[in-house]
Amino acid sequence: MKAASIKIIKDELKHKTSSELLELCLTLTRFKKENKELLTYLLFEAHNEDRYIETVKLEIDDMFSEINTKSFFYIRKSVRKILTTIKKQIRYSKKKSTEVELLLYFCLKLKNFKPSIQLSPRLQKVLETQMRLAKKAMASLHEDLQYDYNLIVEEIEN
Repeated sequence: MKAASIKIIKDELKHKTSSELLELCLTLTRFKKENKELLTYLLFEAHNEDRYIETVKLEIDDMFSEINTKSFFYIRKSVRKILTTIKKQIRYSKKKSTEVELLLYFCLKLKNFKPSIQLSPRLQKVLETQMRLAKKAMASLHEDLQYDYNLIVEEIEN
């Protein structure tokens, strides 16, 4: 089955009653965890972005604390998993300031991680790539925010 375009779906949704829309939303949440997470964000977190960012940061802290440090293979694998989670959370929010803040927080955690990532060129590359993405997203923010985030960037780079 080929999926319909967004316009066709939007037009069709206009003809549904509120109870039918509710049932469609609940059906979507049953099929995929990401749909459920997105709906949770939209219903409970979108109105308070700062609390959402703090919640994601706590989740990042937990994930970093659970990393198996026996070899860099396991560290890289865990870092990739953390990064995937962060990217998903950024997609839910769609706000550049949230993207910058979460990416910089990830970079700071990775930079301060023990054992040092200086011993792993691949992990250093991950850090460089995420820093580049954060700087690119920073360019579209207000100057005051850029200044605040540049302080964090300097801290990470030193």
